[in-house]
Amino acid sequence: MAAPLISAIICTHNREQYLGAAIDSLLHQTFDSSAAGSSEDPGISNIYSDIHSDIHEDRYEIIVVDNASTDSTAAIVKARAHHPKLRYLYEPTLGLSVARNCGANAAQGQIIAYLDDDAEASAGWLAALLAVFDRHEQVAIAGGKVTLIWPPHTEPPNWLSQDLSSGLGAYDLGDELLYIQQPALTPRGLNYAIRKQFLESVGGFDPHLGRVGTNLLSNEEQQMTRLALDQGWQVVYVPQALAAHNVAPARLKPGWFMSRSWWQGISESYREQVSGTTGLWQLRSGGERLIRGLYKTLKYSHKPAQRFENLAYAYGQIGYLSSVIPHLIRHSTPPTTP
Repeated sequence: MAAPLISAIICTHNREQYLGAAIDSLLHQTFDSSAAGSSEDPGISNIYSDIHSDIHEDRYEIIVVDNASTDSTAAIVKARAHHPKLRYLYEPTLGLSVARNCGANAAQGQIIAYLDDDAEASAGWLAALLAVFDRHEQVAIAGGKVTLIWPPHTEPPNWLSQDLSSGLGAYDLGDELLYIQQPALTPRGLNYAIRKQFLESVGGFDPHLGRVGTNLLSNEEQQMTRLALDQGWQVVYVPQALAAHNVAPARLKPGWFMSRSWWQGISESYREQVSGTTGLWQLRSGGERLIRGLYKTLKYSHKPAQRFENLAYAYGQIGYLSSVIPHLIRHSTPPTTP
């Protein structure tokens, strides 16, 4: 049997309530031309019919990376172990980027597709992603549209704006294929594919970015997109590669969004550190954003969604500055002589 062309990877940590559905959605992938819609892009039009005829269910694999789970994760995977495409790996070092690199190192496919452990892929998810990589050798990263699955009998709270809902995973850049030029628009990590050649060339995902346990560090996908664009690769939004993300009830609380915004600020500070773009300008920029967020919080005090969105934004700038200031102090103080 030929090596899989695409490796679907789920990195999981204590998500027993959603993991089974995530795995099952990958076990039911299809690779026929009806698996995904068409595109207006002349270079992408009818690409699904161009996928080699030998791409069928034996040409992809599924890897579940158990990232130090303490729940029934192993048993959930074991219950599906009779599927020949499914492999289980255990990674004891906690961290999403560490788990992603573990899965990538074990992957046999030239394309690696990551699905979150609380997401569900549409039947044509892998086919839509693979078609773009198969047709365009310069594509390094691709990802698709993400819709939300709300908990039963739950409505979005009135303080949740459309922009903040993206923090729950929602991602929609329209219904046409789009080449991304701005790292801020990078595909969501829960529905994310990357060419293994490129991933290896940059040393994998940065373990200092990405979630570790309960902290909400992020920006690893944005950093990867920035590297790809700087090196002349292409990053593509593929709306046909649809996935749905379960919204955990615990995330429908203001405190979760405040914490996420705080860690987003810290992540942005670290991204600037690794790209070598730090300096006193960070204090001015972070301070201006903080003041702007507080001003808009007051301005929209009569509109719950806009008020909370700007309050969370301002709080994120405090997190950003709390990371920037110590870094600047460390790098501006001359070393002491013994």
